[in-house]
Amino acid sequence: MNYIPIKNSQTVLLSAVPESNYDTFFDLNTNLLSSHPERHCVNYFGYPVNDGVKLICCIADDFTHEILVSACQVAKTQELHSFTKELYCFEKYEREIHENFGLKYTDHPWLKPVRYAHNRADQSQTMDNYPFYSIDSEELHEVGVGPIHAGIIEPGHFRFICNGEQILHLEIQLGYQHRGIEQLFVGKKELLQRATLAENIAGDTVVGHSVAFAQVWESLADFEPTQDIQFARTIASELERIAIHVGDLSAVCTDIAYQLGSAVFGRLRTPIINFMQEWCGSRLSKGLIRPGCNPFPFTPELAERLTNVLNVFEPDYLEMAEKLFELPSALSRFERTGVVSNADALSIGAVGMAARMTNLNRDIRSSHPYYLYASLNHEPILKRHGDVYSRVQIRRREVEQSIKYIRQLLAEVPATVSKTETLKTPPANSFCLSLTEGWRGEICHCALTDENGDLMLYKIKDPSFHNWLALALAVRNNEISDFPICNKSFNLSYAGHDL
Repeated sequence: MNYIPIKNSQTVLLSAVPESNYDTFFDLNTNLLSSHPERHCVNYFGYPVNDGVKLICCIADDFTHEILVSACQVAKTQELHSFTKELYCFEKYEREIHENFGLKYTDHPWLKPVRYAHNRADQSQTMDNYPFYSIDSEELHEVGVGPIHAGIIEPGHFRFICNGEQILHLEIQLGYQHRGIEQLFVGKKELLQRATLAENIAGDTVVGHSVAFAQVWESLADFEPTQDIQFARTIASELERIAIHVGDLSAVCTDIAYQLGSAVFGRLRTPIINFMQEWCGSRLSKGLIRPGCNPFPFTPELAERLTNVLNVFEPDYLEMAEKLFELPSALSRFERTGVVSNADALSIGAVGMAARMTNLNRDIRSSHPYYLYASLNHEPILKRHGDVYSRVQIRRREVEQSIKYIRQLLAEVPATVSKTETLKTPPANSFCLSLTEGWRGEICHCALTDENGDLMLYKIKDPSFHNWLALALAVRNNEISDFPICNKSFNLSYAGHDL
């Protein structure tokens, strides 16, 4: 067997990951995915070894709850067949590998840069000469949006090709603010520094990324989180989901000029994030999650307070959601707008809501459960039409589901037993992969250690890495005036991409 099956957040020796030649590696991973919708690639990356590059591919199997990990070492001068030619879900992974190491793919459809890292292999490739797709036509015109946007939106460029008002093609180019986060994880040596980095990967997904990092580090340190730690992190994950979904419902209402929905949903986000401030001192949950400890235990008093918050929140939320989805003018903007098919979602490797809106069941809480999700018997919310309506409905129903889960958990608050501990040094020459389900979807963190147990590589994948392409597909054949509502119905992360 040319791969090793591991569980979510399991640490193994790097030597235990089978290594094969590139042809075998190619056949293995393309065959693992071909005709297997229950599997998808959660990470595929490389790192320098001697004069070459070692590639590691991680395929999640949602039926067996395993991640199938394989490896291959190639020379930098070696010409490689592209996984993307067979399966489009690999396109961005291979573009990043090419950008970082200069590996040559003979048949990749378009080896354009992904992030413009400062240490990219080809320094001549810059934003100034980015190869945007274009069509030479007198009937068509191009519309450029960004990279500078209004308010606090981060930098990214959207290049539309239109026939009148109809969008024929959208190309999305990010990377304008590459921050070098992954290199900082290796360069910073203190655990607190790394935990702080984790909660700043994407500012709206503090809990999702912090939990992924905590799971990686605790696995490397052979630390089993106690019940109170698991409880606090599960509660925090669902509160973050509620807060962001409700805020996005407000933003969607703004984009369709429904002022009542914009105001009410915007107000309803506030008590949820204010509770987080009561709990840990930060409305965005910063400082709440730290590997090896529970810095802000969830007490019975907090449980009573949160119950009261939800008792006030829930009826107002349900009433406003019902009004929104009974409003003909809102439904006319949602339904059949920004459609992505199930086949396209599967092809590009979509995750989270961008997958579930097409009835593609991808949710780490059920497929690779962690903490208390197994006991909650989580059932993902699935829709079928892949349009704005489906994406907004998923938000609506997931808020209701998260409230139900939190109430279920609050019925029995575990006693605080964890204490701050000095975690063990990670083992030498080891590999760990952690998956969590942030509110956008699947988050993947991978860590590799060297012969001294020091962090050698830290690889992060935010769900936006997969799903920006879904937005580009969604707007095809829509009017350009529908782009804002399509964009907001996904609400993808620039920061999560520009690592």
